[in-house]
Amino acid sequence: MRLKDKVAIVTGAGHGIGKATAIAFAREGARVAAVDINMAGAEATAAEITRQDGRAIAVHADVSQAASVESMVETVLAWGGRIDVLLNNAGITRDARLVKMTEQQWDAVINVNLKGVWLCARAVAPHMSAQGSGSIINVSSIVGLYGNFGQSNYAATKGGVIAMTKTWARELGPSGVRVNAVTPGFIATEMIGTIPEKVILTVQERTPLRRLGKPEEVAAVYIFLASDDSSFVTGSVIQVDGGLLW
Repeated sequence: MRLKDKVAIVTGAGHGIGKATAIAFAREGARVAAVDINMAGAEATAAEITRQDGRAIAVHADVSQAASVESMVETVLAWGGRIDVLLNNAGITRDARLVKMTEQQWDAVINVNLKGVWLCARAVAPHMSAQGSGSIINVSSIVGLYGNFGQSNYAATKGGVIAMTKTWARELGPSGVRVNAVTPGFIATEMIGTIPEKVILTVQERTPLRRLGKPEEVAAVYIFLASDDSSFVTGSVIQVDGGLLW
C-alpha cells in the first residue's frame, strides 16, 4: 500500500474525480478526510470507504471561506493527528463569454477555484513544514494551459493554480513539502454534462486515445504524487488528457 497510514485531505470529495480519488487513496492505505460543501456527498464518500474497510471521516467546508477552512484543518488534525496529503480538488464552473459574464459569475469561480486552493494550502502548509514532509496536489486543467471559449473565469483560476504551484514548490521545498499540479483533460464526470454533445465529439476526435478519461485514471496520478514514489517530484505540471490536440 503506497499511502499506508498517511492522512489525506480531499476537497470536493462528494462526487466525480474527488470521490474516486478519496476511495482510491483509502484503498492504498490512507486515512481520508472527505471534504465537501455538500455534507451529504462527503458522508456518502466516507461511508463507501468504510464499507470497503477503509478509514475515513466526512468534513464540511466551504473552501472559499478562511474560517471554514481553518475549522476543517483543525477537525482533521484532531482526528488524524497529522496531515500528509492535500488534494485541492474542489472546483466549479460558471461559463459565459467575456462580454456576457457577470461579476457574480467571475467572483464565484475565482473564490472557489483560486482563493479556495490558496486558503487550503495556507492552512496545511505550516503543519506539513513542522513535520518535515507533505504533498500538496493542486488540480488545474488543460483549460489553464490553452484557454477555452466561454471560460475566462475558469481558465484564469486554473492558470493561476499552476503559477501558485510553482511558487509554493520553491517556498516549501526546503521544509520537505512537495507541491505539484495536474491538468486533467476532458474526464467523464458530472461536469461534462454541461458541455454540448457536439463539443464532446470534437474533443474525442482530437484525442489520440479517442475517448474521454475516467476519474480513476486521474486518481492514479494523484496517488503517485501523494506517495513516496514521487519523492523527487515538485513544481511539476502533469497533463492527464489522453494526448488531446487542442
